[in-house]
Amino acid sequence: MALMRIAETDLLGFGSYEALVEGFEWDIPERMNMASEVFDRWSGDRGRIALYVEHADGRRDTWSYWRLIRLAKRYANFLVSLGVKPRDRVSQVMPQGAELAALHLAVYSVGATALPMSILYGPDSYRHILSDSGASVIVVAEPYADPIRSVRGDLPGLNEVVISGQPADGERSLSEADGYPPDFDPVDTSSEDPALLLYTSGSTGHPKGALHAHRILEGYLLTFKLFFNVEFDEATVFYTPSDWAWVGGLLDILLPALVFGRPVVADEKRFSAERAFEVIGRNGVTHAFLTPTALKVMAQVPDPGPRFDLDLRVIASGGESVADELHKWSERDLGSVINEFYGLTEVNHLVGGCEALWSGRPGWMGLPYPGREVALLDENGGETSVGEIGEIAVRPGDPTQMLEYWGNPEATAGMRRDGWIMTGDQATIDADGYIRFLGRDDDMVASAGYRIGPAEVEESLVRHPAVAEVAVIPAPDKIRGHVVKAMVVLADGHQGGDDLTKELQSQVKTQLAAYKYPRIVEYVDSLPKTSTGKLNRKLLAAQARST
Repeated sequence: MALMRIAETDLLGFGSYEALVEGFEWDIPERMNMASEVFDRWSGDRGRIALYVEHADGRRDTWSYWRLIRLAKRYANFLVSLGVKPRDRVSQVMPQGAELAALHLAVYSVGATALPMSILYGPDSYRHILSDSGASVIVVAEPYADPIRSVRGDLPGLNEVVISGQPADGERSLSEADGYPPDFDPVDTSSEDPALLLYTSGSTGHPKGALHAHRILEGYLLTFKLFFNVEFDEATVFYTPSDWAWVGGLLDILLPALVFGRPVVADEKRFSAERAFEVIGRNGVTHAFLTPTALKVMAQVPDPGPRFDLDLRVIASGGESVADELHKWSERDLGSVINEFYGLTEVNHLVGGCEALWSGRPGWMGLPYPGREVALLDENGGETSVGEIGEIAVRPGDPTQMLEYWGNPEATAGMRRDGWIMTGDQATIDADGYIRFLGRDDDMVASAGYRIGPAEVEESLVRHPAVAEVAVIPAPDKIRGHVVKAMVVLADGHQGGDDLTKELQSQVKTQLAAYKYPRIVEYVDSLPKTSTGKLNRKLLAAQARST
């Protein structure tokens, strides 16, 4: 199934999950360039909308594909004038918007490697990533330039700093690209040539760069259709509040949507629940990628459907399990199904749902997606039985699989074991093949001989109406080694206390197992997150060990 055929194939025609898995086979083009996949389809389409851009100052722009692609080609010519060559790393630190979308296409088209970085980073993160990657050019939106400027002296290989806005001495202006022609033929690249360098957001230690090839887009087109229930029409509009520096924003929404020729909503403002609903309603969003954390916060907003005139049809969610109560809330209050999926920055969309072809099960990630051979392995490398806990593993060969950890062959080799890529994530499987995420291997709570996954305890606790958010971590215990500790953010109108603690403990005992209940419950105002919006369990666990 070649790339163009994925975009055009009637996946619903397979009729079932089993038929789709049986009939699917990867056919990756030998030559491909991610920018060409957009340019070749939509360059001449002046009427087709590519972006709705919500600006921080309240303005709203509409960008056609024709206009966006012309901008991308101007940027490509400008990058070449700066000396950018194939395989050079070109970084971007910018909010969602037309400039960032065009820059990505421009970088791919010149054969260079895009290095997106979050606008939330501090100087230390920028210093490490720019130094480790050897980036030669960075394009930065002016409001986020000062941290880059503060470390530029430590980065002799960073030849050019380009500012979207007002440049300082020694910097270039992105507006210079306006003087370059809007014509550019993308470099003829192999599907195995590097295109994208994504640094993982590990909670401790320096992040590692996962280097991806142009073929990564091939892998995402199929699963993009599946976790968004396959069919798109002229009313389809995509949105995510997730930063386009991460796979959740860039590859779960922006790039596949541009290949399929559908509009994407870009919002310069930071996420809030009210803001997300406003943007979704105002722009007629039908398909959204929303993390479980975002969904939990949005579920606290009363009557969102009628208040914001929503037309949501499908929500895709990944990163953590989505609680049963959130599934029910979405269907009841938003009229939208949630399809969960699971994967890593290093190799993604391994397991997931597609309500159009197979039934989901709240709290379970779903079934292995077509083209992926996924198994749960025990410590000896054997496949686990139904109900047993094992580490999620996938066979090499998926086009979403990274080429390597940049400049780190030891870490690259460390992910391999006996012909499998090991994820470091623990899960269990049922008799029908559905996989349930339990937690990172180093997040598992080892208590009195039991291994307890935080995700399932969190899912149980968040069902209680008094719980808005919760993080489950191991807390040291002299008798049991560790016990389950729950850190709870209360929903509006609720108060913590001994009675509520007993209710929560009883809920876990009765819904999961007696040994899984949180022996410690602490009520907190907020929970720390990683830069990708996930719970920072490592920080919480470290704090628990120090008390």
